[in-house]
Amino acid sequence: MTKICKLARYKDIIPDFDGFMKAAQRKLPTTIRVNTLKTTTKEAKRRLREKGIEFQEFSWYAHGLRIKASIKALAYDYLVGNIHGQEEVSMIPPVVLEPKAGELVLDLCAAPGNKTTQISQIMQNRGFIVANDKSSGKVPALRWNCERLGVVNVGITTFDGRRFPLKVKFDKILVDAPCSCEGNVRKDWNVFEGVPLGAIKSLSRLQKGLMLRAVRLLKKGGTLVYSTCTFAPEENEEVVDFVLSRFEGLRLEPVNVALKHEHGVEEWQGKKFSSEVQKCARFYPHLSDSGGFFVAKFKKVS
Repeated sequence: MTKICKLARYKDIIPDFDGFMKAAQRKLPTTIRVNTLKTTTKEAKRRLREKGIEFQEFSWYAHGLRIKASIKALAYDYLVGNIHGQEEVSMIPPVVLEPKAGELVLDLCAAPGNKTTQISQIMQNRGFIVANDKSSGKVPALRWNCERLGVVNVGITTFDGRRFPLKVKFDKILVDAPCSCEGNVRKDWNVFEGVPLGAIKSLSRLQKGLMLRAVRLLKKGGTLVYSTCTFAPEENEEVVDFVLSRFEGLRLEPVNVALKHEHGVEEWQGKKFSSEVQKCARFYPHLSDSGGFFVAKFKKVS
């Protein structure tokens, strides 16, 4: 019988584990990203005040807002693309990626397009993004979000990311990998029941395959961001350590985001990782009243 891994397995690596468990049982705050391809953050805040909706600005990202209302209360602004409902920690990877206008960017696991559309926003719709997702069933949601948010610099593909064609090299690549989604515990309390260990190990193999391909697709001097919404070191530091061990011309860079987080863990269940994994970032529910996330930033130096 497959062993089930519950959140208690992380007791030794999550600081203030009791605080973590308490936070994990609270409802996740509602957060939105203002879409500056359609409006301004100043105007979005004006409309919130007009509707009597209280909000709080993110300390680390100018276009993120925490609101005391549901997205339904902003149905018009959502439908016309002025705003996009997106979890706060989900907005971190595109910011860390630092895409520039005019660059060629690959989002290897793009659907439903939260981060793809944010990348386009940062690029001001200039340059080109290849939004790839193996699941053709998710493409309609990806396309809808691009159209609704006024994104015009995106082309959609449906390759298995591990076999994405090597014909073109990219300036920036995001691998927001399929994962066990333990970081979504505040949205799905079923996570407390645990995730099968076999599923975690299978996902780790998939993630390693995606990253091996992504490194080959990256230009020299390019940036690669790897992210998951899980706490499992098998899907986080182990993947990062695996990739570093196979490419001499790849280095980790610190994840510089002014949202409280912990560093990557160097050891897990007797397995030691490169000390470089300390440059990765682990975001926990009890640190900034958010969901859970893991982010690593690579630079290809040769």
